[in-house]
Amino acid sequence: MNASLKSLTNIHHAAYRCRDAEQTRWFYEDILGLKLAAAFEENHDFGEGFKRHFLHIFFEMGDGNYIAFFDEPGVSKPEDFKRKDSFDMHLAFEVENLEAVLAWQKHINDQGKTCLGPIDHGFVKSVYMYDPNGIQIEITCRAENSDQVMAEMGVGARGALAKWTESSRAKKEEVFGVAAIDKRAG
Repeated sequence: MNASLKSLTNIHHAAYRCRDAEQTRWFYEDILGLKLAAAFEENHDFGEGFKRHFLHIFFEMGDGNYIAFFDEPGVSKPEDFKRKDSFDMHLAFEVENLEAVLAWQKHINDQGKTCLGPIDHGFVKSVYMYDPNGIQIEITCRAENSDQVMAEMGVGARGALAKWTESSRAKKEEVFGVAAIDKRAG
C-alpha cells in the first residue's frame, strides 16, 4: 500500500435501495430507535447518461455514522425487495452485551416483527430479523473472548485464504470464468 495514503478510519455510511421511505423510516426509527438525520430529494446524472430522481434518507447510529437509503420509485422493481440471502447482504448492529441483545430481541418481537436467535458464533452472539426491504438485520454483541478469538484467527488468515483460494479456484473458474476471477480493477 502507498505509505502516503491516510488510513481509512470508519464507514461514514452504507446505502441501500428501499421500497418506501416512510416504511423504512418506521423500521429504523420506530423499531430500531435510530434517528432520522436527513432526508433530501435529488435529481442527478451520476455518469450513467440519465438523471436519477430519488429521495435519500439517512439514519444516525450511536457512533455518529449512518445507514442510508435511496427511494427511487421510477426504477425500483418488486424483485429488488425479496429477502436477500444473508451471505449476499446483512447489516450487523453492535450492542454492549448479551443482555442488551436479548432486550432488543424482546422489543422487536413485542413490536410484531420476528426476531430469531440468539446464535452463538464463538466470537459474537446475535439475533436476526429482516427489514422491510429484504435486508437481514443482525443485532450482536462481542463474546468476552472476542479479541482473543479474532487474534488467533488472524495469525493464520493468509494461510487460510490461500488454502481456500486453491481449493475453490476450479469451481469458480467453471462458474465465473478465469477472466472474472483474475480481474483486479475496473
